[in-house]
Amino acid sequence: MASHRKPRTTGTRAAGIRTPALATAALTSVALLSQTANAAPSDDRPSLQEVEKKVDDLYRQAESATDKYNAAKERTAEQRKRVDALLDDVARRTQNLNEAREELGSYAAAQYRTGASVPDTATFLLADSPQDYFDQKQLMSRLTGRQKEAVDDYFTQQSETMRKRQEATDSLETLTDAQNDLKTAKATVQKKLADARDLLSELTAEEKARLAAIERRKQEEATRKAAELAERQARERQRQEAARRQESASSDSGSSASSPSSSSPAPSASDSSYGTKAGKALAFARAQIGKPYVWGATGPGSYDCSGLTQAAWKAAGVTLPRTTYDQVNAGTTVPLSQARPGDLVFFYDDVTHVGLYIGDGMMIHAPKPGAYVRKESVYYDGESSIHSVVRPA
Repeated sequence: MASHRKPRTTGTRAAGIRTPALATAALTSVALLSQTANAAPSDDRPSLQEVEKKVDDLYRQAESATDKYNAAKERTAEQRKRVDALLDDVARRTQNLNEAREELGSYAAAQYRTGASVPDTATFLLADSPQDYFDQKQLMSRLTGRQKEAVDDYFTQQSETMRKRQEATDSLETLTDAQNDLKTAKATVQKKLADARDLLSELTAEEKARLAAIERRKQEEATRKAAELAERQARERQRQEAARRQESASSDSGSSASSPSSSSPAPSASDSSYGTKAGKALAFARAQIGKPYVWGATGPGSYDCSGLTQAAWKAAGVTLPRTTYDQVNAGTTVPLSQARPGDLVFFYDDVTHVGLYIGDGMMIHAPKPGAYVRKESVYYDGESSIHSVVRPA
């Protein structure tokens, strides 16, 4: 391998004094060493673009973990209600069982008083199975109809109470699992958000300004694409309107000449109903603009993305599931070109974000931690990020 060493500079030397050429070389070397020392730490630092991508990825991962948290929270709440109901039921059944046991004890005592060879009532009360007690003593044949009915009822109650106790035990185990899932999802969200905050805190003021400029350019491009979408949707509406007019004209071609000319047909009842509900959902969503994004929140002071869409449609009398991956299945999928105000717009392959379409390529959504509910282009994170559009009612 050829040497990259610079050829030695020739020159004269006075006693203890370097020549100007050597002095310049020495100063240059010092400067280069100084620059290298200063640059070394930054060699390991990610670029601004890498930081931006990493932060965006962390926010998306946090949104995915938030959906898991929301689902676990719902499961926990539902399971807790079930456990409480089961425990109440078991307590009621146990009380009834104790009362029935006391009644059967009185029958056993009555048998003893009539001369049957049986021990005292305590034997019955301490028996593992009242049925065995009565069978062994051959007392069933001596019981009256009402007494036999009470014994049969006791056995039925005992069996059902044991089954309910086991069901309550199983439900308690399920509740514990759901609570553990909830803790895990919560810890995951907190870790992702902390990592994102740490990355952003390491940026210099100049880097933060550059990052803000990049974000502004992305928003400008997203707004431009939203305008293009609005134009495509307008053309699609015109095409559909023309098709409806043509169909109406064809159906009226056999009518009398005195009939009034056909005009655009009135919207269908289903269209009108959806428009009314969507209007209420959108009015609610607009009233939330400016409120902070908080993961796991469903209002009224803050929201996460699916919490906002759920609350908006609830205001219109439509119940949506809690999570994005359930909301995406809660309606009819339509092409983006046919999206109508009120539709839900979902994002990313793993369906971790959702917004409420308001028309003209725009939506209202709760974007991410540190941001507020706002109106924004559906292309806010690029065209490829759009997963699907769903009409929920």
